[in-house]
Amino acid sequence: MGGRLSNSAPRRMPLAAIMMSLALAACGSTDGPGATADGRDETRDMFVTGLNDIDAVYIERINLGDVTVEGLKRLDAFDPAIGLRRNSTEVELDIDGQDTVSFDAPSAYDATDWGELAARYVETAMLHSAKLALIPPEKIYEAVFDGMVSKLDGFSRYSSAADADENRASRDGFGGIGVKVAVADNRVRIISVMNYTPAQRAGLQTDDIILAIDGQDVAGMDQHQVVDKLRGPVDSRVELKLLKAETTVPTTILLSRAHVVPETVVYHPEGNVAYFHIYGFNSDTSESLEREISHAKSEIGVGNITGYVLDLRGNPGGLLDEAVAVSDVFMQKGRIVSTHGRHPDSHQYFEATAGDLADGRPIVVLVNGNSASASEIVAAALQDSGRAVVVGSNSYGKGTVQTVLRLPNSGELTLTWARFHAPSGYTLNKLGVLPSICTNGHSPSELMTELEHNELRAIPVAERNALKPTDTAEMDKLRKACPQVKSEPATDVEMALDLIHKPLLYARAVSLGESPSPADASEAAAVTEAP
Repeated sequence: MGGRLSNSAPRRMPLAAIMMSLALAACGSTDGPGATADGRDETRDMFVTGLNDIDAVYIERINLGDVTVEGLKRLDAFDPAIGLRRNSTEVELDIDGQDTVSFDAPSAYDATDWGELAARYVETAMLHSAKLALIPPEKIYEAVFDGMVSKLDGFSRYSSAADADENRASRDGFGGIGVKVAVADNRVRIISVMNYTPAQRAGLQTDDIILAIDGQDVAGMDQHQVVDKLRGPVDSRVELKLLKAETTVPTTILLSRAHVVPETVVYHPEGNVAYFHIYGFNSDTSESLEREISHAKSEIGVGNITGYVLDLRGNPGGLLDEAVAVSDVFMQKGRIVSTHGRHPDSHQYFEATAGDLADGRPIVVLVNGNSASASEIVAAALQDSGRAVVVGSNSYGKGTVQTVLRLPNSGELTLTWARFHAPSGYTLNKLGVLPSICTNGHSPSELMTELEHNELRAIPVAERNALKPTDTAEMDKLRKACPQVKSEPATDVEMALDLIHKPLLYARAVSLGESPSPADASEAAAVTEAP
């Protein structure tokens, strides 16, 4: 798998001469990923690790040569003089139409050899391109991995070390004070204060202005710099100089940072109905929901609550375990979801445990075209089990599970490794959740009248559950009955409240989407064999 240099003359340079050139170039430049021995080792580790991850867990077995070549082609964004050609036995690096370095192509599924080829290709390209040699390593990794994952699916992605830090903070939390800020015109304005955080306990409010952090004036700082200074180890202290809203004299306060997980659950009462808008699923979502249910029972009164609305519109998803936990809050028993992929560990089954915090009260789940992934798991589980009425329009149809793998540079590779299936066995991928009551183009009064007269069409459950994961044409036919709506009309909430206030019609609406019986594990596994 050695590199061989040639040109149009043709001229051949021995492999030993190429290795000498690599060594000499390493002494003259330290900017690129192949510039030092440590850099070469990291570059190799990055590509070998990434390709082995793709080979091990991606939902379909994929030609790693195609993946690697697509990634390496992205180097021409830094220097158009760099070109790549591939034939059945070689990968060729073309340098401005003059020189060509050839690499022996490994077998299609040899992840380690393709990773090593990618590293050598990058290092060699840097030797012959002054432009590429000046590019920071992270930019090269980002370009190559973006090219690689473009050969997979729309949900697999690469995150740089900095982006991965933010991803982990969103999922798992961080040490901070619990505010969101906006930086504009050299001013740092608090735009929201999270509940149960140091900021809330200290009395910080929306529109307060932060003038300095730990004695350092924030003027001139960008958003990232401000957030970085506000965050820090849990229990560490941070001093803020503030201009409180509607005051002219600054004040200074000292706060202790705590473990902060971004809020995903917002509650307010709608009369005697408890309304919850869930914006995503991170590590705190189910606990936040349980906490807000307790708040609702205290505010409205346990005996006075007539029902619950779970608004999942615009919810893009998040953690699978949290979707399961949120479903389990309301289900006494039965399947919540199952997952199936190529990797043996991807076959998992999640069952509800006894206990319903809603005490059997009616539940309406709102979905729209931006409800995806984890939110679809919750909607499907509550619909299939007969525990809730799903109202709105067809959901997004993102029925795949991603696993997040850390790379040697502390970046992340997010790879699709399984599809998830509703309790009755159907795949949600590209189909989504079909609402029990479609509000697209219909007013609540019209729908309630049709429901009262038994004129609303039930979801074609048997037809939906018999679909194969690859039968997108039939899925599209089912989805045409209630096309996606991306907005969040107030009439959806009005429809939900109408249903909860009329128990007989609510029960009738439940039956429109309820599956006759959940699929057992063998049935769920059987429908996942197609890639």
